Amino acid sequence: MDNFVGYRCSLCGAEYSLTQVTYICPQDGGNLDVIVDFDSIRKECSPDSIRGSLDYSLWRYLPLLPVSDPGGYGTPLRTAGWTPVYYLTRLADDLGLKHLWIKDEGRNPTASFKDRASAVVVARAREIGAEVVVTASTGNAGAALAGMAAAIGQQAVILAPKTAPPAKISQLLVFGAKVILVEGNYDAAFDLAVEAAEEFGWYCRNTGFNPFTIEGKKTAAFEIWESILPQISAASKALSVFVSVGDGNIISGIHKGFKDLAALGWLEQMPRIFGVQSEASCAVTNAFTAGIEEIIPVRSTTLADSISVDLPRDGVRAVRAARQTGGQCLTVSDEEILQAIPELGRVGIFAEPAGSAAYAGLVKAVKTGLIAPDDPVMVMNTGNGLKDIRSAMQAAGQAPVIEPNLSALRSVIGHD
Repeated sequence: MDNFVGYRCSLCGAEYSLTQVTYICPQDGGNLDVIVDFDSIRKECSPDSIRGSLDYSLWRYLPLLPVSDPGGYGTPLRTAGWTPVYYLTRLADDLGLKHLWIKDEGRNPTASFKDRASAVVVARAREIGAEVVVTASTGNAGAALAGMAAAIGQQAVILAPKTAPPAKISQLLVFGAKVILVEGNYDAAFDLAVEAAEEFGWYCRNTGFNPFTIEGKKTAAFEIWESILPQISAASKALSVFVSVGDGNIISGIHKGFKDLAALGWLEQMPRIFGVQSEASCAVTNAFTAGIEEIIPVRSTTLADSISVDLPRDGVRAVRAARQTGGQCLTVSDEEILQAIPELGRVGIFAEPAGSAAYAGLVKAVKTGLIAPDDPVMVMNTGNGLKDIRSAMQAAGQAPVIEPNLSALRSVIGHD
């Protein structure tokens, strides 16, 4: 916590003290970057001390985070992060790649990447004595907040579109959060959460609004730095990281994590970041392709609910994440997103549509020459497929139903 020194607006560059602002820049509404004291961090820890930690969660990076230790030992709050990384030669061979890793965020306590942000936001809520934390969510962010809050007895209110997948809504309810379904889309729920926080004095976790969400998400970059980058020689090409994009906060968080490591002098080569959106929800990619930093809303109709956003609230930083690292923003169709689900399933990874979108983006990048055979690649699966069974069944098809006898079994397996 001593390393947290203030905020800086990502648009106008204005700086604020710890007590001047809470969410966004009062001058232009820009997202705030948390300013940390890198000199103090260098004195407190080193790459070797972090690598020697026995805390196999995102909290191994506590010296690099702007929050105090939240406690909660022995609870799911302390197990968010440090998700497995798989080296998948079969998929790499299929794509003609030499090196391919997939980081499975579906293995987090509530089964999505969003646990990282919620763990850090809950820690911040405890520091400031917030009685209630509220968020808008299509499901994953809400489930993450509900789960992390339940772990330490924090009250949580979740506003979700009534169209959110039932599996995600059930998580919210099981974790004991106050769940309210909203007529309208994610953007409507987002605006209502902001209004409610102001009206009732609640602490708002909204993604792309609360600056501490990105601080939790940057820990994924720290894990990539620890687990994957040492496997890539200094003479190799930069690692290419594929991330699905909705409101833009995950890709922005990963970018900030790498920038923090570079500022500390701990990162030899900046990875290239590729943001992947559905063609039916592509405001960030539109801005990237046009070469601008103005995010123009779209009407999102994608089936990938976790990345279905009309107006990405962290769109500018998302565009910069791709542009400043030499990466790209690209789109894939919903059909390609569905096709990617069983492709990942064949190597033992169950992804929801938002997670499979990143892999679909890699497939497209290989076909179009954005990725060469000798480019080392990492794909981020942001959520478990059990979050959206409807899409999984649509992608995989239905199982046959037979009579319980060998004759019927032969007829479906083709065994004479």
